[in-house]
Amino acid sequence: MNDETYNYAVVRKFAVMAVIWGIVGMAVGVLIASQMAWPAMNFDTPWLTFGRLRPLHTNAVVFAFGGSALFATSYYVVQRTCHVRLFAPKLAEFTFWGWMLVILLAAITLPMGITSSKEYAELEWPIDLLITVVWVAYAVVFFGTIATRKVKHIYVANWFFGSFILTVAVLHIVNSAAVPVSLFKSYSAYAGVQDAMIQWWYGHNAVGFFLTAGFLGIMYYFLPKQAERPVYSYRLSVVHFWALAFTYIWAGPHHLHYTALPDWTQSLGMVFSLILLAPSWGGMINGMMTLSGAWDKLRTDPILKFMIVSISFYGMSTFEGPMMAIKTVNALSHYTDWTVGHVHSGALGWVAFISIGALYFLLPRLFGTEMYSKKLIEMHFWIATIGIVLYITSMWISGVMQGLMWRAVNADGTLTYSFVESVQSMHPFYVVRFLGGVMFLTGMVIMAYNMFKTIANRQPVVATIPAPAEAH
Repeated sequence: MNDETYNYAVVRKFAVMAVIWGIVGMAVGVLIASQMAWPAMNFDTPWLTFGRLRPLHTNAVVFAFGGSALFATSYYVVQRTCHVRLFAPKLAEFTFWGWMLVILLAAITLPMGITSSKEYAELEWPIDLLITVVWVAYAVVFFGTIATRKVKHIYVANWFFGSFILTVAVLHIVNSAAVPVSLFKSYSAYAGVQDAMIQWWYGHNAVGFFLTAGFLGIMYYFLPKQAERPVYSYRLSVVHFWALAFTYIWAGPHHLHYTALPDWTQSLGMVFSLILLAPSWGGMINGMMTLSGAWDKLRTDPILKFMIVSISFYGMSTFEGPMMAIKTVNALSHYTDWTVGHVHSGALGWVAFISIGALYFLLPRLFGTEMYSKKLIEMHFWIATIGIVLYITSMWISGVMQGLMWRAVNADGTLTYSFVESVQSMHPFYVVRFLGGVMFLTGMVIMAYNMFKTIANRQPVVATIPAPAEAH
């Protein structure tokens, strides 16, 4: 028997912070959702206005909550599947404190209006440099662990984590290239439509690799573990990986339909978005079919419920996305709340739910105890699911209505509705969206309570690494 143990210390920190940042990011989301329904909720305060808090919300949910969940799960999975302790533990510790500093700086600068105004890349150049340093350290830890592995095979989850780490590095460095003019201000290295093109190559692939490939890595490890079933088709997982990697990177121009972007580029983005349906559904089917022969477990296992519903939302969002990329559909959906509904079916239904499922799996193992309350997990699942349904259906209805009202014309060619009339019509749906957000946030608060009660009962954890002979 080998006496060496896995490094759970950094995993614990990221797992706990994922839950805390989830609450923070979603609380900001609920506040700005309330401002859309009741504008007085910005309290006439500049740093509480929608324009400043919205990037804070996206950064907090994507990079603070989602990022912490990815760090925690990738560090856990790469050790367990490689049968080695995490490479460069001090560097791993640095990635935690470095990432927390990035999030803290974002929370300070964005409400102050310090922004590069690029979607998902709003942080100014000094923070961008810090992100780069932390990310390089992350890559060294992750790939160093794989390089020193005791198991010959590289499990598919690590392929997804690895592709997410490499691609996000390239996306961040290229899109964030800028000319600093002061400590808090810089100008993009690109101009005009080229800037827009690079921004959406980055923006859509932040979705494609940060919010898809990374979380597919989570799915491919934690779902089979929780279901106690092998992955349905290992061959399909490899095909899924390569098809996704080659296709996703080309889909960004669908964000720029009917703009100054050359028409052929828009069409290319549309075609690749449609092709993307195949690998996406390959992954969804692989996840669903992993439960073959174990569907009865869904009755009694709330963690499995989170995971399976998340895969359902992944399937739905990756069907909806290619459909919205079709130019004629996009003519109706663009600039409307339909896009907001689509984004949140992916962000809440897929990303948040698979993260929550993985964190519920991890917490008892990281703290050497059982989850404090299984009933609270069940309660969290139902409150959050109803919240998502309220949120996305209200946005779908509002979005289609907006699109139809904006394009409606009278017989003489004048517009049937003024913009203000469309805004008035959206109000009830904004109230429903707010209620859905409140429910989802409530679920996260329940999770935090459950987590802290679990940690209070913690026991010493000895996660011994199997000796090489046992590894085969």
